[in-house]
Amino acid sequence: MGTNVQSLSQELLGTAALPGQAAAPAPAGRVSRAAAPASVFLAVTSIPVGNNPVGLAIAPSSDLYVANSGSANASAINTTTDTVIGGLIGVGGTPVWLTVAPNGNAYVPNSGSNTVSVINTATNTVVGAPIAVGNQPAVVAAVPGGRVYVTNFAANTVTVIDTTLNTVIGAPIAVGAQPVGVAVAPNGNAYVTNRGSNTVTVIDTATNTVIGAPIPVGAQPNFVAIAPNGNAYVANIGSNTVTVINTISNTVVGAPIAVGNQPWGIAVGADGIAYTANRAANSVTVFDTATATVVGAPIPVGAGPIAVTVAPNNKVYVSNINGNNVSVIQFDPTLTSINPTQGPIAGGTIVTINGTNLTGASVDFGGIPATGVSVNATGTQITATTPPGAAAGPVTVTVTTPGGSASLVNGFTYLLPVHATSLVATPALSKLFPPHVYFPYLTAKLTDQVTGLPVPGQTISFKIGSNLVGTATTDAQGVARFNETLILTLILANGGYDAEFAGGSTGSAVLSPSSDHAGVIEP
Repeated sequence: MGTNVQSLSQELLGTAALPGQAAAPAPAGRVSRAAAPASVFLAVTSIPVGNNPVGLAIAPSSDLYVANSGSANASAINTTTDTVIGGLIGVGGTPVWLTVAPNGNAYVPNSGSNTVSVINTATNTVVGAPIAVGNQPAVVAAVPGGRVYVTNFAANTVTVIDTTLNTVIGAPIAVGAQPVGVAVAPNGNAYVTNRGSNTVTVIDTATNTVIGAPIPVGAQPNFVAIAPNGNAYVANIGSNTVTVINTISNTVVGAPIAVGNQPWGIAVGADGIAYTANRAANSVTVFDTATATVVGAPIPVGAGPIAVTVAPNNKVYVSNINGNNVSVIQFDPTLTSINPTQGPIAGGTIVTINGTNLTGASVDFGGIPATGVSVNATGTQITATTPPGAAAGPVTVTVTTPGGSASLVNGFTYLLPVHATSLVATPALSKLFPPHVYFPYLTAKLTDQVTGLPVPGQTISFKIGSNLVGTATTDAQGVARFNETLILTLILANGGYDAEFAGGSTGSAVLSPSSDHAGVIEP
């Protein structure tokens, strides 16, 4: 590292080789999409931040905050655009694993100065003076009700801070040796990983007292995350595993889950998918907490991945302590529906597309880009405006993101515009006594009322009463003609005839039905 981030008394961020573990490989480069196996998850972006980034936390705005341990500051990242917001925010010495409390403030433990800095994430400014805590504060976790819990790595304690007053509450809580990670379960208990004693201590946050005996886990437990199923998942640096703890019974569940080399960080998304930052392997392991099974191959990221978090839009962010950057993993998008499913060929229909991993999406309809594309904060819904279609009929809707693409085959149908028509039938001409036809044809003219033009090539039906007596096709002037010579008697008996157009299409418009009744005129 360019900056010495090791304490004189303990090696909170030390990278010394652990027994039975391989040395870290050379930094991994970006994976080629062409060379990657199908369905592999790729780190598609690398965002430069400060020196030796460690902790990651998501604010209510969905912005990501990064604690840069080697440069004593924090970076803010827009998780929609994956760009850094503003300048670096100065904090204390060697900031490590931070959190954002429900009040929107970020609490940054400064392991080099034994304090916690508070950042207002609305203004990205430091609030008040640093809060003095124990020796080498490591990780901060928030609980409902306005408190945060700070593990003190070199003091073997946890400090509690009131986030309303930003003051310490009560005496430090004694835990195991070298506490690092802390996370709060739905039942309100805080789970503290004790790296030096290979255990997890449970704290009742209602009383700030330790519950029961420490829970044995793997070697050198470093970080802990709570899954939607309520279980606590503990990343064990020294055994390359994750231990699962049932937070109701406070007992270990099943066998440890094997992950990558030196898993320093762990996070679980809202969908129950977990991620470990494997510092010595420059990779991230993915596993499903519902089945406790690893999903796919490890994902190559930057140099020395040490922490990981999942944003509301389901992007995964990994801090690379040796690379001075944050890797972004975005999954292939999935599509579930589009509404409405049809609209005019002229375009301009506002549609809603539902799915997952849609952040940063572009949309096309039959290969033609949509306009007005916007994606919600969670990356699950797109709003877009259809472009003009090349032809009437169904087209495939394709969504493309930095993580890949997905399609709804024949998901949207372009419709021709509907034009009203008028049909004008000419009265039959006859001399009644004796019957004699002066004009031997019945005629009807079809007109497109939108364009005002005659419509050729359409079928007109001629009826007397309920009886169809014949059909004719409109000519270039829109006129259909039918010989009345043989049916004059019926026409006279019924006082005329009816002409009907059942509707049709010209290729540029759908024509609506129309009809007309014509009587008999005696010259």
